[in-house]
Amino acid sequence: MSEAIVQNEFNFPKQKGHYVGKVRDVYNIDDQYLVMVVSDRISAFDVVLPKGIPFKGQVLNQIAEKFLDATADIVPNWKIATPDPMVTVGHLCEPFKVEMVIRGYLTGHAWREYKAGKRSLCGVALPEGMVENQKFDEPLLTPTTKADVGHDEDISREEILAQGLVSEADYVMLEKYTRELFQRGTEIAAEKGLILVDTKYEFGKKDGKIYLIDEIHTPDSSRYFYSKGYQERLEKGEQQKQLSKEFVRQWLIENGFQGKEGQQIPEMSPEYVNSVSERYIELYEQITGDTFKRAEGTDVAARIRKNVNNYLGQL
Repeated sequence: MSEAIVQNEFNFPKQKGHYVGKVRDVYNIDDQYLVMVVSDRISAFDVVLPKGIPFKGQVLNQIAEKFLDATADIVPNWKIATPDPMVTVGHLCEPFKVEMVIRGYLTGHAWREYKAGKRSLCGVALPEGMVENQKFDEPLLTPTTKADVGHDEDISREEILAQGLVSEADYVMLEKYTRELFQRGTEIAAEKGLILVDTKYEFGKKDGKIYLIDEIHTPDSSRYFYSKGYQERLEKGEQQKQLSKEFVRQWLIENGFQGKEGQQIPEMSPEYVNSVSERYIELYEQITGDTFKRAEGTDVAARIRKNVNNYLGQL
């Protein structure tokens, strides 16, 4: 089993800044490019768990790479190259202050709001009489604010425009791109026997042009159901078979942890860590239809440093 990359501070040529997220480490190169290292850290309930998951970073990076390439005809995206299995190099864009969430089914946060009696989400009216995991007649756009600290908050189209977070002309394009990306993702998922349930997209601007940024259609940013048995489970009121990192959250809940004060993160044994790694590889193969090839190398950090430095030298 390869080592998990949890913490590493690289120093690349012409580096101007360095941002550490829950999972991704992002390096500003000369205010022109970004180097995004997708670590093996794993988070749940807004908490980064104490142990990394080998190959998780590679899985997420390579799924995002595949879907960025498969949607480049719809909207330009930030990716320029993937010089290492865990790294994407791309355009430095100014991110919009909203995330575009789109939902094809009444599940997760939307279902919790609906169950609590709300019949409007982000300014969009919801019909009466729906059940959990039911398909919407048309996918719902439910944007959120992009919080620097704390949780993202639901926001309506009207509020976005009133607050000047995005210009009307740009917002019209973000909606158009979001619907087209979701349609493409839905079609690709269907070919693999999957349902793309909901997902989020982030966009930015560079030189006046809108780009799709960050990851897309990964199990960390999207929810998938298996198509087979969906209707039967829906009719029986049973939970759907999911393809996401929900299994990690369930394990934490079963072991008394939901990110609340005073709760202890359960012990992550080597056996458990390896089982999560294998599950992420299974996710990769199911979503992409490709066989996962484990990246070589015992010193993963040295491999990343070498690959990125070699690539940046060509820019």
